[in-house]
Amino acid sequence: MTPIVNLAGKRGLVVGIANGHSIAAGCATAFRQAGAELALTYLNDKALPFIRPVADGLGTALLLPCDVRIPGQLEAVFERIAQEWGRLDFLLHSIAFAPREDLHASVVDCSAEGFAMAMDVSCHSFIRMAKLAAPLMTEGGSLMTVSFYGADRVVENYNLMGPVKAALESSVRYMAADLAPRRIRAFAISAGAIRTRAASGIDRFDDLLDRVRARTPAGRLVGIEDVGRIAAFLASEAAAPMSGSVVHADNGAHTVA
Repeated sequence: MTPIVNLAGKRGLVVGIANGHSIAAGCATAFRQAGAELALTYLNDKALPFIRPVADGLGTALLLPCDVRIPGQLEAVFERIAQEWGRLDFLLHSIAFAPREDLHASVVDCSAEGFAMAMDVSCHSFIRMAKLAAPLMTEGGSLMTVSFYGADRVVENYNLMGPVKAALESSVRYMAADLAPRRIRAFAISAGAIRTRAASGIDRFDDLLDRVRARTPAGRLVGIEDVGRIAAFLASEAAAPMSGSVVHADNGAHTVA
């Protein structure tokens, strides 16, 4: 595939690959095709066999453990990047989590503990990453996270993740403003419904895919490659005037009432 931009000489961190079908994997592939050098993370030893083939296929030099719920692990990732590279040009945050019982409950029935955990892992972790990445982005950089249309509108069975993603998108706007003097950009990619391991936790997700496909003007769902091309562009300086934006990659599904 012809790269959409040239990221040769750039170094980026991708957080959130679960397997080769992850949105983060599609983005990592696009970054690598555009010439970037990558560091990837994996959740734990159980997840490593699913991520190792992706890392090997991309020629990744750094493959590091990162569970943002474990104190010190996220900081260790950035310490290693500082030691090995001394700088960072872009970051993709593509992690989200909510306890299953809270995700499957209505918003008014979810627990305070479950909501707090979903907010911490899915939203605040991006803010933490931005704080750790900023000192390494000495010549500017790009911070990206993955959102969903459920942040803007009520999506059946998306439940507490709607408010959490809305907070994530708002955080992007404030981070973009905070970091603008340092020439660091921030974006949310609102990806269309894609069959991924993470999405499988949403109740009746197959029904959601069918509904999205039916309402999309082209009648076609997006794939991880489509989202990856958008991410590669946002990692480049060409996207600087768009900092703070929520960029939709959903074949127009969000435009249809």
